[in-house]
Amino acid sequence: MENAAITDLLKKNFALDLETSKVLVVGLGNTGISVARYLQKLGINFAITDSRDKPPMIEVFLQQMPDTPFFTGGFDEAAFKVATHLVVSPGVSLNEKSIIKAIANGAKVVSDIDLFACSVDVPIVAITGSNGKSTVTTMLGEMAKTAGKKVVVGGNLGTPALDLLTPIAEMYVLELSSFQLERTTVLNATAATVLNVSADHLDRHADIAEYAREKQQVYNGNGVMVINADDPVVDAMREVGRRILTFSIKKAADFYIACQGDAEYLMHNEQRLMPLAELPLEGRHNAANALAALALGVAIGLNEQAMCNALRTFKGLDHRMQRVAEIRGVTWVNDSKATNIGACVAALKGYQRKVILIAGGDAKGADMNDLTPAVKEKAKAVVLMGKDAGLIEQALNGSVPVYFAENMTQAVQISASLAQAGDNVLLSPACASLDQYKNYQDRGEQFTKAVLGMLP
Repeated sequence: MENAAITDLLKKNFALDLETSKVLVVGLGNTGISVARYLQKLGINFAITDSRDKPPMIEVFLQQMPDTPFFTGGFDEAAFKVATHLVVSPGVSLNEKSIIKAIANGAKVVSDIDLFACSVDVPIVAITGSNGKSTVTTMLGEMAKTAGKKVVVGGNLGTPALDLLTPIAEMYVLELSSFQLERTTVLNATAATVLNVSADHLDRHADIAEYAREKQQVYNGNGVMVINADDPVVDAMREVGRRILTFSIKKAADFYIACQGDAEYLMHNEQRLMPLAELPLEGRHNAANALAALALGVAIGLNEQAMCNALRTFKGLDHRMQRVAEIRGVTWVNDSKATNIGACVAALKGYQRKVILIAGGDAKGADMNDLTPAVKEKAKAVVLMGKDAGLIEQALNGSVPVYFAENMTQAVQISASLAQAGDNVLLSPACASLDQYKNYQDRGEQFTKAVLGMLP
């Protein structure tokens, strides 16, 4: 879109104009710097504030925008007082006192996704959920490429949305978090899905009902709603008068699994799409991810055979049910991206035999009792580490043998001493990583390093 058309939409939707608006970008991480570049390109007046003394993108900002006002080491009250609009990065809570006060004084909150939506005139697919959203986003991107589309993929996954903007895109596939959706008002995706809802980020959301309401924002507008018929919270989000496509791994739906003869198939209504055995990903939950991606692809008109061809070669994401090695008959699997209970439960339920589970970290306020049934059913032993290891042990209440480790190397050593040929050792922490690691990637890499260190 031309800049003039974009600024017209920003003025219409948010009363944001070149002459009188003063935008305050709150938070100078990857999202904040992408917003700054966008506003600079459009010629909109803005300043930056960050509570940290040295935000991660400060050097880039100072190099690229040396004349732009910035305030670090705390939220500057004077900057908030003059702001007409706030673009608050997802990592910053809207409950910050400075933000609440600015909104009360008339400042409008605009998200980077709002700015993106005002800058695009091609289809947008929006994907959210507690678990699987990165896999489905990447999967659908590969499907679109295989179908011959010029697709751009990102958002909460990888590249910030505003850095994706390009005139050559025929469609965008965005992964969106609850923190992005809670401050987004004008997104009208061509197709959207909430893959599932389980307890997560309860340190930022009041309760799971509020968390679900924020996820539901992805369905705003009049696009196709892709609904997980197996999740009662998501199933209740259906809206009368909208086109709806459903998926399920438990029952008949628009996209589902059927057993025919001695094989299972991914189905679209009565049509066989492909044998489930040809999906090269571990776990039943990945079959659900594939069905969700197929439904989204059909919603935007992708060729079904091309989508199936993409699925046959899709190897999955790093740190998501990633097979690291088989050593002396024991298979080691890195699922470090399982940063909440629902992701860990989904991983466990994908196994037919019991596994040795490595878990723990920062529970983010979640009730770890919700983990107990799946662990009791699917784990032969649990190795715990990190800040909330004791909470998990308390929740398990002796239902399985529990061991404690100080670090990942020790967790792997303990697991190796417990494992026998034919066993799977699964790192699926059910917790965030920041109590001990830079991020879940760092945690997964430490696991991989420790495992590979056992090779002869």
